[in-house]
Amino acid sequence: MMNARVPTGPIEKRWDMCKFEMKLVNPANKRKFNVLVVGSGLAGGSAAATLAELGYNVKCFCFQDSPRRAHSIAAQGGINAAKNYQNDGDSIYRLFYDTVKGGDFRARESNVYRLAQISVNIVDQAVAQGVPFAREYGGMLANRSFGGAQVSRTFYARGQTGQQLLLGAYQALERQIQAGRVKMYARTEMLDLIVIDGKARGIITRNLVTGQIDTHIADAVVLATGGYGNVFYLSTNARGSNVTASWRAYKRGAYFGNPCFTQIHPTCIPVSGDYQSKLTLMSESLRNDGRIWVPKKEGDKRAPRDIPENERDYYLERIYPSFGNLVPRDVASRAAKRMCDEGRGVGPTALGVYLDFSAAIGRLGKQAISERYGNLFEMYDRITGESPYETPMRIFPAVHYTMGGLWVDYHLMSTIPGLFVLGEANFSDHGANRLGASALMQGLADGYFVIPYTIGNYLASTNLEKVGDDHAAAREAKETVTERVKTLLAIDGKRTVGSFHRELGKTMWEYCGMARNAEGLSRAIAHIQGLREEYWKNVNVLGGGDSLNQNLEKAGRVADFLELGELMCLDALERNESCGGHFREEYQTPEGEAKRDDSDFSYVAAWEWKGGAKPALHKEALSFEYVKPSQRSYK
Repeated sequence: MMNARVPTGPIEKRWDMCKFEMKLVNPANKRKFNVLVVGSGLAGGSAAATLAELGYNVKCFCFQDSPRRAHSIAAQGGINAAKNYQNDGDSIYRLFYDTVKGGDFRARESNVYRLAQISVNIVDQAVAQGVPFAREYGGMLANRSFGGAQVSRTFYARGQTGQQLLLGAYQALERQIQAGRVKMYARTEMLDLIVIDGKARGIITRNLVTGQIDTHIADAVVLATGGYGNVFYLSTNARGSNVTASWRAYKRGAYFGNPCFTQIHPTCIPVSGDYQSKLTLMSESLRNDGRIWVPKKEGDKRAPRDIPENERDYYLERIYPSFGNLVPRDVASRAAKRMCDEGRGVGPTALGVYLDFSAAIGRLGKQAISERYGNLFEMYDRITGESPYETPMRIFPAVHYTMGGLWVDYHLMSTIPGLFVLGEANFSDHGANRLGASALMQGLADGYFVIPYTIGNYLASTNLEKVGDDHAAAREAKETVTERVKTLLAIDGKRTVGSFHRELGKTMWEYCGMARNAEGLSRAIAHIQGLREEYWKNVNVLGGGDSLNQNLEKAGRVADFLELGELMCLDALERNESCGGHFREEYQTPEGEAKRDDSDFSYVAAWEWKGGAKPALHKEALSFEYVKPSQRSYK
């Protein structure tokens, strides 16, 4: 059932040969096919626009009030592309190499190479759409460095790259909406997947304003609903980001890949109190010019200006002289945690390190730094009341991106035929750790350049019978959603939805966060099971189901997080090694670095839903023909 369909032959020719060998749908026939795209961020918006441009009939769904509200808009630092504009040694192969290595050799080589190939086209597409990338004095597109690379390959629009790229995709989508080839459903949430004869044939949705539950039938379904970082409660994700669409697909038969692989971003504003409901990301691009340090002396409470240079520990530059402040995110995050564990953390909570721009300002001038990072500095100032021009930022790691997601093959199709999964919602390209500026790259690669070929091949190769809303499977799915809503509203317990979510998040952060161990993971699994049992007896969901009810929305999402959290801990417990963002304390080198076990764990963990029983683990073996696994070193 789990066939990765990876092409053979030289890796640089695999995608081209795969495209050539795919079956095509002629232009007249495209108008006969209906496709549902769930999600309207960079992956979903670009996919919906491109598929409609080709001639397919597309319905696009988002739970926000506009596609422009997708979480892709929050990405700040940039998008990678192997154009070698700096003439500093970059290439498609080097981007491929850096990505496989950065993911700690837990990604499929063929998918990663394809991503590196397509990266060159993405920037050209975005420029043609009018995305205002930063440019050098002579007019060439500017680049900057990001973690995990020694070349400058990140294209950016100040600290608003995600927003500008999303506007480009949004304009393409709006063009198709106006042309009548895309029907947009805003404030609409997918609550179940319709599977007929083993194939994905539609979805069940709830109108978040009226409460109406609807059935949508199609020939293929595309999920592009982002990641599940909010299982931790506090994360850099938008408050509404959730796992519900993917999770309901998982419970209909789609395997879930590598759920424990979550990324802790090293450059976030530290937690300031229990009242917080989310965390704020400070772009990784700041590590280009900012220097990270802590006091050498434990418990040093002096203001940063009062700590002389010889009493500062620029620990990333000391430990990793080759990459310095540009080590990958997982390495930088664990190093910051070690400094704080040693009692050298800064700020009121002592859970922070300094990100200092004084040297860069002295070297380049305040104006140059403002042109590069001005909006980020302004955001930090508004939140903390401190100007980074005058005093160092305080940063600390926080949950950010999820490398796990629904398992997909080389065609981006899940284990349910006809269900395609794009962007952060799938597991495919980043292994155990995502390099900075690669999320935007993957979302647009999947939406603009991969799915138009692979979905056409599926539609041309598959005999799809005509079905309607009255099909037994569609009626069953709708009844399941209706009963779930009624059940949540009828519990009438004593605890709020938010209190359960917060308790789950604390458990996940403590036992399945930056560091994990077998004892803690076992404790977390038992606690989550008990918490989930209490949830269905004691949660209090206010309001009704036939109108706008944000409490009901969140109740369904938290119920899914309570199930996902257990699977994440189970996956982390099964993987007896450390790799990338998965750091098992029992498996580390004498220097405290992640210690992989390639002989036993060089595989993708793909989990199959088994109802109330323990999920079944399937393993996709990973082979490395071009980048040989080795102990990662950034020294």
